[in-house]
Amino acid sequence: MSFTSRGLLLTLALGSLSLGIAGSALAATAQDHDHGHAQHELQLNAGQKWATDAPLRKAMGELSDTLRDALPAIHENTLADAGYVKLSEQVNAQVAYMVENCALPPEADAQLHVIIAAMLDGAESMAGKVPSETRRAGAVKLLGAIDNYGTYFADPGFKPIKH
Repeated sequence: MSFTSRGLLLTLALGSLSLGIAGSALAATAQDHDHGHAQHELQLNAGQKWATDAPLRKAMGELSDTLRDALPAIHENTLADAGYVKLSEQVNAQVAYMVENCALPPEADAQLHVIIAAMLDGAESMAGKVPSETRRAGAVKLLGAIDNYGTYFADPGFKPIKH
C-alpha cells in the first residue's frame, strides 16, 4: 500500500482508530487498513506481547534511537524548535514505513494503530501544529508511545529508553 502524502497517513491512523476527530470521510479512507479490528485501549495478547515483523522492529528501533539521542536536550528544555520539527518529520517517515509494510495479523495491527495514533499526535505537537500544547509535550507523548511499544510488543532487540 502506498501513500501520496503525510496527510493521508494521518488520516489512516486516526480514522482506523475511530477517534472521530477526523470526520467520517477520513474514517472511510482508513477502513482499507484497519482490518475491522479498531481498538481504543492497549492490551496484551492473552497475557503475552504481540508479535512483530522486521519492518516494525526496524522503524521502532530507529525512532527509539532518535528520541534517545534528543532526550538530554528535551529534558534540559534546550531543544530548538527546528529540532522538534526534525523529530516530528522522522516520526512521520517511520510511521509511513510501518504502515506501508504492514504484515501483522489483524489483532496485532489494531494494537499497533493505538501506538501509531499516539506517535502522530506527538509529532503534530512537536511540529508546532497544536497551539494548546508545547513541542516538548509532543515529545513526551512520543516517549509514552515508544514505551508502550516495548510493553505490548515482542521485540527482542528493542532497548527501552531510560528517562
